[in-house]
Amino acid sequence: MPMIDIQHISKWYGDFQVLTDCTTTIKKGDVVVVCGPSGSGKSTLIKTVNALEPFQKGDIIVDGVSLKDPKTNLAKFRSRVGMVFQHFELFPHMTVLENLTIAQVKVLKRNMTDARAKATQYLERVGLLAHKDKFPGQLSGGQQQRVAIARGLCMDPICMLFDEPTSALDPEMVGEVLDVMVQLANEGMTMMCVTHEMGFAKKVSNRLIFMDQGQILEDCATSEFFGNLHVRHERAKQFLDKIQAVH
Repeated sequence: MPMIDIQHISKWYGDFQVLTDCTTTIKKGDVVVVCGPSGSGKSTLIKTVNALEPFQKGDIIVDGVSLKDPKTNLAKFRSRVGMVFQHFELFPHMTVLENLTIAQVKVLKRNMTDARAKATQYLERVGLLAHKDKFPGQLSGGQQQRVAIARGLCMDPICMLFDEPTSALDPEMVGEVLDVMVQLANEGMTMMCVTHEMGFAKKVSNRLIFMDQGQILEDCATSEFFGNLHVRHERAKQFLDKIQAVH
């Protein structure tokens, strides 16, 4: 059974169709990069997987749980699917440690001792244990994003979704966040990542999805995407040319 099964998803904002018949499956341990130009629907697609964006047609089944099923408890479901956003989304009035324990206690009903132990474990893992008593505003953007990743991991997720996790960062901070993601991928975490970091895509992902105007135009092995450019969709070739010109 696939970890994430996206079946013919279509979504509208009013009359504007933002996703059109998107279908793909992600197996346990896959690291899938979703790329494409701005406004192509990639962030919307990844948010539908976490039930943060509703969809009007199709179904998404994550680890056997259907999002279309009215009986599905969405809060419980979201606690099992880690999500890392572009702008960190940390609580500014809470310390780093409090940011990592609040959902464990409130959603998973963990006691505070266990929640702190888990938070400490993952802060150490992302290299930020020394900063546990600071507030997010006292950290750099790269550090805040690593805290956000640690917060997601504290919930023991079955998979992790990343929505342009490095796009709000200064260039020198991008590496420290990607290093944590590389480590996760190497440990077998199932990951779906919207990003323009093609170096990361080549190095870490085993699949690449290219989207444009709400449609999936390419869905293939990463090596195939970069290795056989002549058979790629014309829009994907244009996109890669632009990305490589910038970098």
